[in-house]
Amino acid sequence: MMSITENYQKLRNEIPDEVTIVLAGKKKSASGINEAIDAGATVIGENYVQEAEDIIKNLGDKAKKIRWHMIGHLQKNKINKALAIFDVIETVGSLKKAKDIDKRVEKAGKKKITVFIEINIGNEDSKSGLMPEEHEPFEEYIEQFIKKIAELKHLKVEGLMTMGPRFGDPENSRPYFKRTKQIFDNIRAKNIQNVDMKYLSMGMSNSYKVAIEEGSNMIRPGTIIFGKRSTKS
Repeated sequence: MMSITENYQKLRNEIPDEVTIVLAGKKKSASGINEAIDAGATVIGENYVQEAEDIIKNLGDKAKKIRWHMIGHLQKNKINKALAIFDVIETVGSLKKAKDIDKRVEKAGKKKITVFIEINIGNEDSKSGLMPEEHEPFEEYIEQFIKKIAELKHLKVEGLMTMGPRFGDPENSRPYFKRTKQIFDNIRAKNIQNVDMKYLSMGMSNSYKVAIEEGSNMIRPGTIIFGKRSTKS
């Protein structure tokens, strides 16, 4: 069985240099994340604000060397704490959420926060994000949506994020990733003011290879690095 260090370095060596690894640290121990950082990890993604707080506290000064991404659903009552922790919020899926974040950025001592727009590309009721089937023609809708967010003083839109439906066979995810990449390219081509569409965050442990083939330049693996069992700090 390979170590966290070996798993991370193997993945980093196998994928293109331009693809960012956001290491999904959900329910992983501080010691495990510490090992991943020592192995070269530079971006950690957390699903829950409280877990991120605990991990950062345990890491001490080492936490400052890392960029922290919020990759889970952000509740309104957690926004203030999230802004104090995270460099990027990947899960903005409504104008209300964007406005709620925007109102609190200055109080957190920041001028701006980087956000990604979350696309619920599989139209799944169990997941958050913008659903294409609810807003057809979706390309036009999301262009207008992003223009509205771009008007908010304290948000900087830099990408799209999607989960995509989970399948046993990652090949089944391909059409969903392909569609998301088309949406990404369409938005980037519009050159919307205050939008720098740099990142397409899609692909996890099971699907990152297909996601990269379809244009993802940011993946969110967890299990293939840490293994399936979660451990306590």
